[in-house]
Amino acid sequence: MINKLFALVLASCLFAGCHSGPVTGKAGETAAIAGSPAAASDDTTPRVTGIGGIFFGSADPAETREWYGKNLGLAIDDYGSPFEFRNANDPGAVNYLRWSRCETGSGFFEPSGKEFMINYRVEDLQAVLAALRAEGCEVDERTENSELGKFGWVMDSEGNRIELWQPPEGK
Repeated sequence: MINKLFALVLASCLFAGCHSGPVTGKAGETAAIAGSPAAASDDTTPRVTGIGGIFFGSADPAETREWYGKNLGLAIDDYGSPFEFRNANDPGAVNYLRWSRCETGSGFFEPSGKEFMINYRVEDLQAVLAALRAEGCEVDERTENSELGKFGWVMDSEGNRIELWQPPEGK
């Protein structure tokens, strides 16, 4: 439930070492990752379209929240701090990146032994997860669907848990 409240957006592309070929994207189109052997195709749609959130462990989340609010001026709510920005390709669209701290030892980052996770925005969660599985990446079999979108998880080559988020239609 906590991870659903954190998901939101910013531009980036990841998965170095996990992406070596094409991905099936929207309506069966093949999407290539820049720098991959398939990148020579006409479709260069990235798997990841932005960063939705940054989460880290904290021994005392309330104290950490207070410190960041007082010393850095973050507007903090129960789930962290939202950063609003405009989409360069659609200036009318408001996007958010969610910064949040989670209680150390809460299990939120498992199976990673690290207390840190980045949430990446994707356009087609199932296509990205299928491509990552096919490429041998460690993909969590569990996914979640809610009014906040679709969520899935993968471990990177260093054992960091990564959350993938497909926003709901029209968001």
